[in-house]
Amino acid sequence: MASAHSIPSIEERFEFTSGAKRNLIIGGGIGVALIVLGAYLAANGGGGHEAAAHGAEAAAAVGHGAAEHGAAGHEAAAATGHHEANWVTRIWANLWVNGVYFTGMAVVGMFFISYNYLAQAGWSAVFKRVPEALPAFLPITGVVMLLTFFFGGHDLFHWTHEGLYEVGGPEYDPIIAGKRGFLNTPFFVFRLVFYFVVWYGMWRVIRNLSLKEDEIGGTEFYEKSIRFGTAFLVVFGVTSSTSAWDFVMSIDTHWFSTMFGWYTLASWHVAGLAVITLTIVMLRERGYLRAVNSSHLRDLGKFVFAFSIFWTYVWFAQFLLIYYANLPEETIYFLERFRGHDGFFKAPFFITLFLNFFFPFLVLMTRDAKYTHSILKVACWSVIIGHYMDFYTNIMPGTLGSSAGFGPLEWGFFLLFICAFGYSIASQLEKANLIPRNHPMLEESLHHDIA
Repeated sequence: MASAHSIPSIEERFEFTSGAKRNLIIGGGIGVALIVLGAYLAANGGGGHEAAAHGAEAAAAVGHGAAEHGAAGHEAAAATGHHEANWVTRIWANLWVNGVYFTGMAVVGMFFISYNYLAQAGWSAVFKRVPEALPAFLPITGVVMLLTFFFGGHDLFHWTHEGLYEVGGPEYDPIIAGKRGFLNTPFFVFRLVFYFVVWYGMWRVIRNLSLKEDEIGGTEFYEKSIRFGTAFLVVFGVTSSTSAWDFVMSIDTHWFSTMFGWYTLASWHVAGLAVITLTIVMLRERGYLRAVNSSHLRDLGKFVFAFSIFWTYVWFAQFLLIYYANLPEETIYFLERFRGHDGFFKAPFFITLFLNFFFPFLVLMTRDAKYTHSILKVACWSVIIGHYMDFYTNIMPGTLGSSAGFGPLEWGFFLLFICAFGYSIASQLEKANLIPRNHPMLEESLHHDIA
């Protein structure tokens, strides 16, 4: 294991090379090409998972219902038309899925450094620049989500339809109308902007304190960082849940779960930990972060291992409570994913469990696996892709229903976002010394050797 005596220097500057920039831009370009291809296929009838025969069969059934039942058939046709979203709605839905997912991974960087400040943990000091770089992506996802809501929110969020609140009207829904005090467009937009302004603003404070600490030294900036980190944890403790209600749970407006805030935070957290670990491993393979030793990696592997189990615990606890209570207004959420829409979401549902629990649990179970580069990379990619699938299965049934698909459009957006995220992280790493040279806990971190 490495120690402070074997480290030539803690002066390390990351170079975001033109080759690395080119590769990320090419990856993003491939993502755009896939999006264009997927949009073309979707616009020409290849977008949803149902074949044209299913569409014809549904149209015939609706037509028969309209002829037989008159007004009732007309309402059924309107409902079917509303549920079968077009390819433009599919684009909005994909933007929303990726916006929510990458927002979570970005803000978890701030969450990670904040609880390490609160605990006055020393082990993570040597690589704190990596989680510190993640929240720089928040303005990008914030703008994406705000624009998506303005232009596509009416298609994605059922509660935005004014007819739902007209008492005595054909669309009146007393349950949704009862939630209007919270679910209304002005208040929703205010909350959305508030989340990103507060999260990003508090990160800027912590980031500036960290950079000043590098230049001046002393403990003053560290102590301020502890206070701001603690304040962020209080704020995030509330906003992580309310944002989960807004971004995801409000899509299925009738359904609710008191555990959903914890569930979403657990998903964001372990995905963010996987990004942090993967970035550190990739930096080490390129000759950076030589002060990071196998003990650091083992602890990071423990974090990914432990919180993949924690996510599964929260997932199962939520599922078990709903299954045991057997209330129709709660069980419909899982029934739609098991049996609804011709069972399309059943495969992603179980793939999510495999990628997020069974695979990382088995792969990271042994002690040596937690610091082996190749194993860590495979496990982290499994978690990153798996939790994208988690948000996909949470959002797509309520937004697209039977019009959902999984093809070039979905992979294109994911590839575009992850390349942009990587570009943002690399740009931030380039702006400061990779190792915080004046961090009060640096010496402890350099000697983080566990037998």
